[in-house]
Amino acid sequence: MEHTSSLPDVFVGIDVAKKQLDVHILPTGTRMTVARDAGGLDQLVTQLRELSPRLVVLEATGGFEAIVTATLGGAELPVLAVNPRQIRDFARACGRLAKTDALDAEVIALFAERIRPALRPLPDEATRLLGELAARRRQIVEMITAETHRRRAASAKRVQKRLDAHMAWLQKELSSLETDIDDAIRESPLWCEDQALLTSVPGIGKVVARTLLAELPELGHLDRRAMAALVGIAPMNRDSGQFRGKRTIRGGRGTVRAALYMAAWVGVRFNPVLKEFYQRLIAAGKPRKVAIVACMHKLLTVLNAMMKSRTTWKHA
Repeated sequence: MEHTSSLPDVFVGIDVAKKQLDVHILPTGTRMTVARDAGGLDQLVTQLRELSPRLVVLEATGGFEAIVTATLGGAELPVLAVNPRQIRDFARACGRLAKTDALDAEVIALFAERIRPALRPLPDEATRLLGELAARRRQIVEMITAETHRRRAASAKRVQKRLDAHMAWLQKELSSLETDIDDAIRESPLWCEDQALLTSVPGIGKVVARTLLAELPELGHLDRRAMAALVGIAPMNRDSGQFRGKRTIRGGRGTVRAALYMAAWVGVRFNPVLKEFYQRLIAAGKPRKVAIVACMHKLLTVLNAMMKSRTTWKHA
């Protein structure tokens, strides 16, 4: 009987820049560079299909990766965009301090090969649209906040006038974006239903609900531990020998975490479940920051269960 050995798994790392993609393929160590345009992406898809990779990884940075991820995912390739912090931590752990686009691609490929992060379903086109609208809304709000601070500090009338004009334009743009987000939600019956489920929880308003819909499409599809780790509110141990450090949260999706933080603060005032939970933690001597993070965790668990079971908020 003839013995045939199975081929080794193929892992691909892609460093994404504005104009080009640096690609590193393991275990062969093959390197290639393609343009980040339609022709370059078609070439990349063709070559990766021939390799049948187990995993293709790129960093989620700057938005340039969106079209690459969508193209590879649409070609049914196993692609995953990961938090760049994970790649940086991995590179430091491996002692790889040098940095070029080609070397970055190699580190990403090594990360894919050794860490093998779990694949997640890619958001569909409608979800990506909502995500981009929500991201733009956050940017406009941040600009309004910054210009407001500058207006307070300005003393020259001409500068004040220009700042007032810019702030008026930003407010108009914010209103237009919110209309676009409303339209996007109304066009999807499922999103309307999802938003109704989320906003049935005291403390969850439209902005938080839309942030969750846009930035956390996995809600209701993962278990509570995986969801907490994905968002970045699972406490991390910092223990060594006899030393027991403080548990901290880090990584994950900062925009979702920020939305949950605000929802938790509202919830400890108006949500009976969170209010009782928060007061019990404070009475037990927990610092306020620890108590509010615990409320964020509890709120996320409740929302995940509601989305999974498709039931609205109920409190006896």
